[in-house]
Amino acid sequence: MDLTAGHVWVMISAAMVLLMTPGLAFFYGGMTRAKAALNMMMMSFVAVGLVGIVWVLWGYSMTGGDGIAQLFGNPFASFGLAGLIGTEDLIGAGYGATFAIITVALISGAIADRAKFGAWTLFVPIWVTLVYCPLAFMVWGGGLLSADGAVGSAVGEAIDFAGGTVVHISAGVAALVLALILGKRQGFGKDPAQRPHNIPLVMLGAALLWFGWFGFNGGAAGTAEEAGLIWVNTMAAPAAAMVGWILTERFRDGRPTSLGAASGIVAGLVAITPACANVSPVGAVCLGLVSGAVCALAVGIKYRLGFDDSLDVVAVHLVAGITGTLALGFIALPVEGAGGGLFYGGGAGQLLAQTVAAVVAIALSAIMTAIIGLGIHKTIGFRITPDDEVSGVDLSEHAETAYEFGGLGVGGSFHPFAEQTKTQRQVPEAVNS
Repeated sequence: MDLTAGHVWVMISAAMVLLMTPGLAFFYGGMTRAKAALNMMMMSFVAVGLVGIVWVLWGYSMTGGDGIAQLFGNPFASFGLAGLIGTEDLIGAGYGATFAIITVALISGAIADRAKFGAWTLFVPIWVTLVYCPLAFMVWGGGLLSADGAVGSAVGEAIDFAGGTVVHISAGVAALVLALILGKRQGFGKDPAQRPHNIPLVMLGAALLWFGWFGFNGGAAGTAEEAGLIWVNTMAAPAAAMVGWILTERFRDGRPTSLGAASGIVAGLVAITPACANVSPVGAVCLGLVSGAVCALAVGIKYRLGFDDSLDVVAVHLVAGITGTLALGFIALPVEGAGGGLFYGGGAGQLLAQTVAAVVAIALSAIMTAIIGLGIHKTIGFRITPDDEVSGVDLSEHAETAYEFGGLGVGGSFHPFAEQTKTQRQVPEAVNS
């Protein structure tokens, strides 16, 4: 079959989405402490390697085809993608892989500074297999929540164009569960050294994420008209969310921050993800303003409830994912065969469908993540030792440091393998921890 413009666009979009995971590595790496920056970035990069393998072998097969109890596809239906060689379906398979990769990478931000890298490499393929792939099948592959599925046919099909439930709600819930399993960092809420160590990296990461998100949302556009709407909405919502976030900071704290601007952009991108093809540009602006303000306020939840979501994955991805998913019940545009959201006179049907889909995503991710996380934690252990947390996860897990000051690594040694004296350990802590 000849290569068409549509095929090329999907391949370009896939490359853009793949770039989002390194972008996330910069975003998260800058937000964590200096002595954990490399580990944080490695958690994103290794997700590319592990999920890429899983997707080729059985992951893609689980997201489509003939379903098993409407929960997941047959893992062996296209094992190794052998059956797709010579077909255009291979392009779609590659595009789908990038979504699975970024989803599990998002979770890592909740357990920054304290997770064993080996435990994370075990968690990634298991979680993608047992949570992401089944949920993708239920929503996009003809499963439980689709129009012909048992739930979808009963309450109506939920709208999730690019992953509000499949990506962001599932990742946000998983982040919360893992944060609870691993517990708080030492000095949580008291140690000023736990603040982001490199805001320019955070800004760079946010910029890369925004760029890649045009492929994330727009890659599946079916027509030029739909693509145009998606592009404008993917520009408008994060722009408005950034404004909403920094305005909230201005009124609450007295000044806006660069970190808030970057976080607001991501919150708006998350919120528009499920709605990008189904709301007007004005609706996207309104959704962005609301999601930016709501997520800025949600950051404080972890301090009030006492859980340590290190990089605010819950506040940004779970809260914004739920906001964008439920907002469709109010602002979804009317389309042929559907009346749209409540604000367009469509009744409560779409809101019910959105709510049910969100609840299913929350329940599936919470239950399965708890089983996987506790299983790893109780066997090989998921958390590094207190001493390793003090010296830095970069040194303990990778024998590297992100920064060197005259040969003195941030983690506290002149060389990753050098003996550390008490004085050597104290100097970098005073300089930059």
